[in-house]
Amino acid sequence: MTMYVTGFVLAVPEGNRQVYKDVAEGFWDIAREYGALSQVECWEVDVPDGKTTDFRRAVKAEDGERIVFAWMTWPDKQTAEAGHEKMMTDPRMEGMAKDVPFDGTRMIYGGFEPLVMKSAD
Repeated sequence: MTMYVTGFVLAVPEGNRQVYKDVAEGFWDIAREYGALSQVECWEVDVPDGKTTDFRRAVKAEDGERIVFAWMTWPDKQTAEAGHEKMMTDPRMEGMAKDVPFDGTRMIYGGFEPLVMKSAD
């Protein structure tokens, strides 16, 4: 099975954890409608400072912000691209964009093809 992964790293103010979670859950409803297979949103627990670079520097995290590491899986790149295009014109996204509890200009993201996938099940 071909799979495509869109990945994101962003900094969210610590006090906005629940607001972020609510926005992410709302985003899933839309993404699933346009073909996404899964979504994972991870809140920082142990993100050490690196010597050369690290997650914090990658998104210019400020004091009081936590790192979110997230990804979404799609059947393939074409489905992901078509889904993203549809989401950008979906009126539900406009309202959600106004409510995001983070600085989107510092978010990093990209698309990836899995190289190795292993599972215990």
